[in-house]
Amino acid sequence: MTRDISRYLPLGLTVGGVERQLTALEKMGWQPFFEQQISVDELARTPPVRVVEVHRNGLHVIGEHIDKMIQPRADVTVGDWLLLDSDHPLSSRHLERRSLLKRRAPGTDRQVQLIAANVDTIFIVSSCNQDFNIARLERYIALAFEADISPVIVLTKADLVSDVQAYVDQARAISDLVPVVTLDARDHEPREKLAQWCKPGSTVAFVGSSGVGKSTLTNALAGNQSIETQTIREDDAKGRHTTTRRQLHPVPGDVLVLDTPGMRELQLTDAASGIDNVFADLHDLSVRCRFKDCRHETEPGCAVLRAVENGEIDAARLGRWRKLQAEEAHNSASLAERRSKDKAFGKMVRQVKKIKDQKDPER
Repeated sequence: MTRDISRYLPLGLTVGGVERQLTALEKMGWQPFFEQQISVDELARTPPVRVVEVHRNGLHVIGEHIDKMIQPRADVTVGDWLLLDSDHPLSSRHLERRSLLKRRAPGTDRQVQLIAANVDTIFIVSSCNQDFNIARLERYIALAFEADISPVIVLTKADLVSDVQAYVDQARAISDLVPVVTLDARDHEPREKLAQWCKPGSTVAFVGSSGVGKSTLTNALAGNQSIETQTIREDDAKGRHTTTRRQLHPVPGDVLVLDTPGMRELQLTDAASGIDNVFADLHDLSVRCRFKDCRHETEPGCAVLRAVENGEIDAARLGRWRKLQAEEAHNSASLAERRSKDKAFGKMVRQVKKIKDQKDPER
């Protein structure tokens, strides 16, 4: 079987004088990265499917001529690709991810919560009102950088404030690597202003607090009102939960859009490099400190503190950096301890079972 080389050509190029069109799988986000992981024989026996919804009792997967529910798996999240074994769905091979959004799960159980996989662009949505919070935006950007996903800050409800530029300036000051877009989520602006990231075959995600307009933006890209939306509370500008689960929505232009529930708690874990990228200026300064283990608090010869004293670095920004570093280190250590204990427990169970089998070989 010979593969069609044209599928590896970017859209817009022509093959034999005809503009290349996306295959059915490519419209679902299939890319050469995934195809390179499988053989032709494997592809024929176990067709690729993408997880578009995760329910408590199953996974909703779609593929070429496939749209079904299969058994749930703890290691799979929205956006994942599986090679579907129709006879034994739980044995379906999980393909390596291009990207993975995750956080420490809320509560004290020391678990990682998978948010979404194989996302190309993450739109971090914030309203131009009391919801706007620099520290929260920095967290989301660190999350995106760590996952190797391109972040874009989207400021909504700009029509309700007199000085939009003040919000834009604060958002742009976070990182030179993150574009900032202002728009009215209710009209044609989302399609126009987000078009450069919503290319055919791409997967994009809207994240942010409840009530900032994530579902409204998804509806705007879809060109309909298929997703329920609610207004914010007038007393504190906080939103009400409308979206209750993560789900991929196909929209015109062969784009998949992930609408996510608002996350009140966004604890970072395994995100040290993402934090360093957000605070690249502080990270670069820190390597000039006299001591390698400098905590940038009272140590002599601290290049970071010197920059704060000289007015080169904002003290509040330094405080947020230290807080995120401490949180990430604590969460990563806690989760590593949990994984180690789980691994040790599993080893003990296997040893006990082996001993029982030796004592009673007919079991």
